[in-house]
Amino acid sequence: MVLDLVVIGTAITLGPLHNSAFILLLSSQRGARKGLAFLLSWLANLVAVVVCVLLLTGGTPPAHHSTASTAADAAELAIGVGLAGYGGYRHRRPPRPHGPPRWTARVDQASLGTAAGLAWLLQPWALVGAGAAVVVDADLSSLADWIALAVYCLLATLSLAVMEVYALRAPAAADARLNALRTWLAQHQERLIVTLSLVAGLYLTARGIHQLVA
Repeated sequence: MVLDLVVIGTAITLGPLHNSAFILLLSSQRGARKGLAFLLSWLANLVAVVVCVLLLTGGTPPAHHSTASTAADAAELAIGVGLAGYGGYRHRRPPRPHGPPRWTARVDQASLGTAAGLAWLLQPWALVGAGAAVVVDADLSSLADWIALAVYCLLATLSLAVMEVYALRAPAAADARLNALRTWLAQHQERLIVTLSLVAGLYLTARGIHQLVA
């Protein structure tokens, strides 16, 4: 479970779409506050999913090959196949020029509530769903599992937290460097999406098959 959550949390935190949006928020009026609203909403979404799964399982992992365990493994496999297929599709299709989303033109006027809602919209829900399937195996009587769940949520939020702290501690330097990072992410967005989708998808597919047949 620990390795699965580390892989999924890393894939989530490296996603180019939400990182680009977060940098744009930080560069806007009241950017630090909007960034904090985005960050807290992002983390709250992750925690809420974990809590919902734990409430369903009672904090006790289901028996191996039970109905609940098989359903979770099948969900992990399905998400893995879907991500790998999506990565392959994005890799094969011809490159398409695209401009920034329409909402970027209104980011300066965005409220804190809008920033928080944007975090919900940009959450990579396929990966979050894979994380939920893994959390089914969490045992709340184990301190190690508590730590693994905390690390997963923090790891999936790490890139946002680092940028928020940087923007608060050195706003002038952060503005220039983070905007340069946003430009780089925009230039390499397609490659990053393909790579993350394929790596995470193939890993989850292999893990799902192993769990179902072992």
